[in-house]
Amino acid sequence: MKNKKTLLAAVALVILVAVLAGVYFAARPTAEAGSKTFAVTVVHADGSEKQFQYHTDEEYLGPVLLAEGLVEGEDGPYGLTIYVVDGEKADWNENQSYWALYVGEDYATTGADSTPVKDGDSFKLVYTIG
Repeated sequence: MKNKKTLLAAVALVILVAVLAGVYFAARPTAEAGSKTFAVTVVHADGSEKQFQYHTDEEYLGPVLLAEGLVEGEDGPYGLTIYVVDGEKADWNENQSYWALYVGEDYATTGADSTPVKDGDSFKLVYTIG
């Protein structure tokens, strides 16, 4: 009897994982191939804003920001961690500051290197104190 319950629990777990994986792959942001133009607004710690416009064939935001020299960071277990934007450093260990990424006006649900770029998109990098 106990083995049957264990087997049923294992089967239910496998089904649940398969359903969640299917939902993830169906709902994840998709990249757009080909040439595209997009804008990035940087909001510095003092509240000043600076606009940047990029033209690229890249499918994801992170590689463009790195190649253009707008950001500096390093790859970590969750992708690109951005430490410097437009020459300004955010340091969580110093004052709990970080660079928040927005897609349009919405807080990004993906990191910069997994955020797809589409023609006409707008992004924000906002100096934020947590």
